[in-house]
Amino acid sequence: MPASPGRLLLLLLLPVSLGSCSPLAPFDLLYGDGVRAYFAQDWPRAAELLQRSLHSYASLQDARRQCQRGCQAEAGWAARPPLGQPWETGFFDRVLQRAECLEECLGRHLDGQPSLHRAAAEIQQDFEEREPYNYLQVAFFKLKRLDEAVSSAHTFFVANPQHLQMREDMEKYQRMAGVKAESFRDLEAMPHWVAYEAGLHHYSADDYQQAVVGLEESLSEGLLALRDCRALCEGLQEEEEDEEEEKTQLGLYEAIAVHYIQVLKCRQKCVLDIATKLGRVSSVEDFIPSHFDLLQFAYGQVGNQPLAAECAATYLLFYPSDKRMLEKMKQYQAALGAETPVVAREVIRSYVQRSLMEKKLIYYAVEHLGETFDDPDPWTPEELIPESMKAKHREDQERQRLEAPDMEQQQQQRGPLLFEGVTITMDSQQLNGSRRVVLDRVLTESECKDVLRLAKAAGGSGDGYRGRRSPHTPHERFEGLTVLKALQLAEEGAVNWRDAKLLLQASEKSREIVESYFTPEKRLYFSFTHLVCRTAAEGEQEGRMDLSHPVHADNCLLDPEGNTCWKEPPAYIYRDYSAILYLNDDFQGGNLFFTEMDAVTVTAQVRPKCGRLVAFSSGGENPHGVWAVTRGRRCAIALWYTFSPEHSEQERAQAEELVKQKAAEQEESHPDDKENAAAGRSTGDSPEPPAPKGRARSAGRRSKQYSESGVQSKGLQARDEL
Repeated sequence: MPASPGRLLLLLLLPVSLGSCSPLAPFDLLYGDGVRAYFAQDWPRAAELLQRSLHSYASLQDARRQCQRGCQAEAGWAARPPLGQPWETGFFDRVLQRAECLEECLGRHLDGQPSLHRAAAEIQQDFEEREPYNYLQVAFFKLKRLDEAVSSAHTFFVANPQHLQMREDMEKYQRMAGVKAESFRDLEAMPHWVAYEAGLHHYSADDYQQAVVGLEESLSEGLLALRDCRALCEGLQEEEEDEEEEKTQLGLYEAIAVHYIQVLKCRQKCVLDIATKLGRVSSVEDFIPSHFDLLQFAYGQVGNQPLAAECAATYLLFYPSDKRMLEKMKQYQAALGAETPVVAREVIRSYVQRSLMEKKLIYYAVEHLGETFDDPDPWTPEELIPESMKAKHREDQERQRLEAPDMEQQQQQRGPLLFEGVTITMDSQQLNGSRRVVLDRVLTESECKDVLRLAKAAGGSGDGYRGRRSPHTPHERFEGLTVLKALQLAEEGAVNWRDAKLLLQASEKSREIVESYFTPEKRLYFSFTHLVCRTAAEGEQEGRMDLSHPVHADNCLLDPEGNTCWKEPPAYIYRDYSAILYLNDDFQGGNLFFTEMDAVTVTAQVRPKCGRLVAFSSGGENPHGVWAVTRGRRCAIALWYTFSPEHSEQERAQAEELVKQKAAEQEESHPDDKENAAAGRSTGDSPEPPAPKGRARSAGRRSKQYSESGVQSKGLQARDEL
C-alpha cells in the first residue's frame, strides 16, 4: 500500500480538482483525484492525473522561487531612510513593496488564485518524499508501459531506500525480460548530486582532470540549489504547536522577530538540505568547504597552480587557522611568486559574510529571546557563539572527536589469540584492507559435523525462513536458526542437546577470539548470532548472474555512486564487528569477497572451510558480498558484535539461562555422580571447545537484556544475515 491509512483518507476526502479549465490546477486536488482513480483501478486516468499533479507541484515551486528572487531585486532595501523620516516608515515602506510584488507575481503565475495552491502539510510531505511515483509505477505497470513504470519506481526508491516493498519491486524489475538498464533513471535527479558523485568517482580513480569538471559543476549547481532553498524559506510561517503553554498573542515586533528568526534558521538549514542526498538522513559534512579542499588538490595534480591557490585561499575563508591548508598556501605562493596575488572566490566570500551575519542575529535571539539553534556548520567561529553556549559547543566537538574511529590506533591494538591451535591465515595486509583477518582451526572437523547435524535436524523448524527462497536471490533456498531456537528445539527433543549447546559455545569462542584480536581493551557484546544455510536450487543455475548476497556493509547503507556509506537507519548502526564461522566446503561457489566502496572492485576473497573464521569491522571500510552458491549447501555461523551493552542480543541471554537451568536440573538428578557427566562426553557427541588460556570460560555469562524485542529481532535480523 503506497500511503498510510490516515493520509489516504485525507486524499480521498479532497474535493475534485478544477480540471483542465485552470492553467495550473492545484497539485493536491489533482493528487486526490489520481489516488481515487488508482483505487478505482482506472489506470489511464490515474496515470494522467498523477503526472499532472507532479507537474503542478514542480511549477508551483518554480513560481515561488522566481517571485522571491525577482521581488528581492525589484523591491530592494534603501541604504538609509531620507533625512527626517523615521526609520520605521522607510522599513515598512519596503516591506509593503515586497509584499505587493510577491502578491502580484504569484497571482500572475497562478491565474490570480494563489490561495488555492496551499496544501495540507501531509500532502506537501508526500510530494517531498516522492510518494506519487509509488502510485504511478503501479499504474504504468498495469498499462504495460514498462519503461515509465521502472523509471517511476526508481525515482521513488532513490528517495526511500528503506522501503521494503519497493526494494522487492525493484528486484523484480531487474529480473524482468524487456527492461533496459537505462530505464532505471531518477526523473527528479538533483544536478549538483549527479555532478558531485561523478567528481568523487573520478577523484578516487586519480582522474583529476575530470574530477575538476565534476566538482566545479557540483559547486555551481549546489550554490544554485542553495539559493532556491533559501528563497522558499520566505514562505508561510510554520505554526509550532505548544500543548503545554496557552498560546499568547504576540505584539508587532515580537511577531516580526519570531517569524524572521524562523526564516533565518531555515536559510541556515539549507546548507544541510543540499548536502543530504535524497533518501538519506546524514549529510556530507562541510559540503561547500570540502569542495575547495578537493579542488585545490585536483588542480595541483593537473598543474594548474593559480586555481589550486585560489581554492586553497577560498577554503581558508571557512578555516583561517587550518595548519595544513596554510602550509599548502605557502607552497602555492612560492610556486607562483610573491608578486602574484592569490584571492579567494568572491561568491564564497559573500556567502561566508552573509552566513555569519545571519548566525549573529540567530545567536542574539538564542541568548536574549529564548530561541534554540542547531548550527549546521562546524566552521562557525567560536567568538560568534554566546558565552552561555560555548561550554556545550566545546563538549560537542570533543565528543565528535572521540567518537571518530582511529583506524590506525585500533589496528595497533591487536592482541594475542587466546586458544591453542588457532592460527592466523591472512591478516589485513594480505586481505588488502583494514581491520580484517582470517583464522583457521577454530572448530574441529567433528565439531563442524555436529553443528551441521543440528542445522539438518532443525530443517524447517528454524526462525522463520523455513527453507524458503533466499531474500537475496530466487536461485537459492535459505534456512536460519538462532541459538535460542536451537536450545528450545533441543528441550522438545527435536535436536540433540549437545549440538545445540555447541552452537552457543562455538559462537562464544569466536567472540573471544575477535575481541582479543581487535579490541583487547574493550568488551564486545553479541548483537546477533545466526546459523545459516544456503542451498542451490536444482535446475535453476544455468546462466545465473546474481550473487548469493549482494555487496553491502554491516552498519551503514553503502552508496557506491557517492563512494560513501551512510551510517543511519535502517542500517544496524550500533554494530562494530562482524564474523563468519564456516562449517563446510562441499559446495560450489559461495566465496566471501571484499570490495572497494564502489561495490565492484574486488580486493580479496575467502574460501569457506570447516573451522575457518573471517572477522572484520562492520563499517564502510569493509564492503563485502557472497558469490552465488551454484551447487550444494553452504552453512556457517554468522556473528555480529557491538560495544554497546544496551544493544546486546536478548535471545542469547535467554539461551544462556536455559543452559544454566539444564545444568542445575542435571546436578539435582545426579548430585553425587560427576563421573556420569564425564562419561556422557565420551559418547559420539563432540567435546566442548577447549577453554582459553589464561582466563575461565565465559560462555555462561549473561548479557544484559536491553536489546531489541523478539518481534523486532525476527523481523529485522532476518534480512541481515551475511
